[in-house]
Amino acid sequence: YLYVDKTKYIYELIKKGEVYFLSRPRRFGKLLLVSTLKCWFVAKMELFEGLWIYNKWDWVRHYPVVVIDFNDIKSDTPENLEKDILATLKQNAKNLGLDTDIESSISQTFESLLIEASRKYNSEAVILIDEYDRPIINHLGEGEERLEIAKRNREILKTFYSVIKANAVQDVTRFVLLTGVSKFSRVSVFSGLNNLLDLTMHSGYSSLLGITEEEIDRYLGEHILEFASANKITAEQARRNLREYYNGYMFSEDGERVYNPFSLLRC
Repeated sequence: YLYVDKTKYIYELIKKGEVYFLSRPRRFGKLLLVSTLKCWFVAKMELFEGLWIYNKWDWVRHYPVVVIDFNDIKSDTPENLEKDILATLKQNAKNLGLDTDIESSISQTFESLLIEASRKYNSEAVILIDEYDRPIINHLGEGEERLEIAKRNREILKTFYSVIKANAVQDVTRFVLLTGVSKFSRVSVFSGLNNLLDLTMHSGYSSLLGITEEEIDRYLGEHILEFASANKITAEQARRNLREYYNGYMFSEDGERVYNPFSLLRC
């Protein structure tokens, strides 16, 4: 199998240690990015052998990582959303070897989890949130009743995400990334999260996800030859066809065009 090495981009993000937001279409590798970051921060060095970062990172230090994937959280009602967020936080606490008997609001539990994790591991915590917007967008365009659910879910998320900007949490946080397919305004969801750095159209990270022409040449050369042979066309014709079908994404005005990785994989 193939792994396109994006660790140089990721290293630049981690080195700065901001609170990041990244919006990309579905099937663009957001979950793989989150998974890579988790393995990175828990120092699974063996998974990075042969990649750019391997000899450039201190793999001794182990950070406590809190992962929240809204793909796995029910959001059909606001009540279920709160219940499942709380269950996810408690599971994170259990994974980190922390007390899971806390019975309080999701905001209080989230804050306590981060502070206790930092204290136990004597290290700042890492927060990774995938599909941050799913509890809202799942209900849009589905009628007035579902729109009301979306609005109530939005208020829950606004309160939940506000924990990230709390002084007590900022003092014990090393890195934060939120990903999703849409970009809601800071007022509507992030409620004044003024330390949020939006990477969505940032020229320095337009190739963080997706596959560039250079990466096609580096990683897929042999596969393109096989593809061309199977379809009885030249390698150059195969490249032109791939470019026409799958190279239609550009995430900053001066950035590179990138191929959708999943579409390219299927092809």
